[in-house]
Amino acid sequence: MADLLNVGATAPDFTLIRDGGEQITLKALRGKKIVLYFYPKADTPGCTKEAIAFNGLRRAFERAGTVILGVSADAAKTLDKFRDKYSLSFPLLSDETHEMLKAYRVWGEKSMYGRKYLGVERVTYLIDGSGKIARVWPKVKVDGHAEEVLEAAKSL
Repeated sequence: MADLLNVGATAPDFTLIRDGGEQITLKALRGKKIVLYFYPKADTPGCTKEAIAFNGLRRAFERAGTVILGVSADAAKTLDKFRDKYSLSFPLLSDETHEMLKAYRVWGEKSMYGRKYLGVERVTYLIDGSGKIARVWPKVKVDGHAEEVLEAAKSL
């Protein structure tokens, strides 16, 4: 896995399909703070817990002028099912090509039970209104993470 993007770096622009089939671009969100959280796979225990935590704080993030975007390599139809199953109210973005995941340096070799494979690392970036990386959380532990990100967003 390559080093993550540094605080102060310009966040790489992207255009991705979200749940529901619409496109979202980073450029269109300029002026807003953005929580860009990457998760390995929809509807798995840790990813579900993380999504539910962010969703539960969605209104507080909105009051802080912050948009939440969850990103994985899952297909948009998989994201639709995930959104519906857990009543998620923020965009889930699909990067099946892994181009955006690579640009944010969260796609790479992982290991589980001695087996190596390529996948998405659980990483969160907080992007400020000017499109710069304001904060990075590598190797996220889900418990308390959404609350910590909210506090950082409020302080920007």
